[in-house]
Amino acid sequence: MVDGILGKKLGMTQMFTESGVRIPVTVIEAGPCTVVQRKLVETDGYSAVQLGFGEQKAQRINKPLTGHFSKAGQGVFKYLREMGGDIAEYEVGAQIKCSDLFSAGDIVDIVGTSKGKGFQGVMKRWNFAGGRSSHGSKFHRGAGAIGCSASPAKVFKGKKMAGQMGNEQVTVQNLEIVDVRADQNVVLVKGAIPGPKNGLVAIRKAVKAKA
Repeated sequence: MVDGILGKKLGMTQMFTESGVRIPVTVIEAGPCTVVQRKLVETDGYSAVQLGFGEQKAQRINKPLTGHFSKAGQGVFKYLREMGGDIAEYEVGAQIKCSDLFSAGDIVDIVGTSKGKGFQGVMKRWNFAGGRSSHGSKFHRGAGAIGCSASPAKVFKGKKMAGQMGNEQVTVQNLEIVDVRADQNVVLVKGAIPGPKNGLVAIRKAVKAKA
């Protein structure tokens, strides 16, 4: 069985348990995903399946990808991603649904792309305190000194400075699946996940599930 499935973040809502406890949940349209290609150790050096997800108009796909998708015979897709695991039971063209992999109570890791926030200063990006606001201070939101002069006479790589914030891959681990609605291809996950509404996410079985 493969390690995970692709999905689309639909938004957040809430659920109530039988005892009346309110649980914040993220609604994810998970699958169905189509196996577009099988990667084998003999030919590719590793074992995985390439999954296609998301409907796409045929005229928006170039000729090489059109030929690639035609082997599966399930149309064309917006996203292509690879998933590892035991792929012996999957053939090209097979469909994988969320109910095939997950059930309520499972612990998963979710990978997504965080919202882009553009070029930001050190206070927003790194939580710097900034300077005082009174008594004639002219230092408010700056980064301050960033290095020594004579030695080492350079700024070390990785120094916390202003720059691009967000729009990067983020993994949230050990989230609990509250419900799986197979008829709607929907998974409800407890808590928040990275990315905007309609953003692509990958739902994987937890690498290090909490006890």
